[in-house]
Amino acid sequence: MALTNYYGTGRRKCSVAKVRLVPGQGRIQVNGKEIGDYFGRKVLEVIVRQPLEITGTSDKYDVVVSVEGGGVTGQAGAIRHGLSRALLLVDDTFRSPLKKAGFLTRDPRMKERRKYGLKKARKAPQFSKR
Repeated sequence: MALTNYYGTGRRKCSVAKVRLVPGQGRIQVNGKEIGDYFGRKVLEVIVRQPLEITGTSDKYDVVVSVEGGGVTGQAGAIRHGLSRALLLVDDTFRSPLKKAGFLTRDPRMKERRKYGLKKARKAPQFSKR
């Protein structure tokens, strides 16, 4: 018996996306909304759809996503990462094209924490000799 649902967790910056692949016609739902309504920018939609287009599965699966944290760009990257991980569970032959495109690598860049005595992470207060 084959799995019907495939799950993948994606992360980028401070965003975490839980992605579920369900057999269907290719609809993408993010936090209960259609992808166009959620993001509003075509570029972010393209980023999310990239793994499906590389593997040729854009009309075979519906994607249901729960994403939180960070901004919209980070969330789009997290969804792409989670979607790529879920596609690996569908078929392991997808690993090569996804890895070559760089979709299996988590983007670890996060905002650096603020240190005491400084105004921001590295910006020091103005120096005064006297």
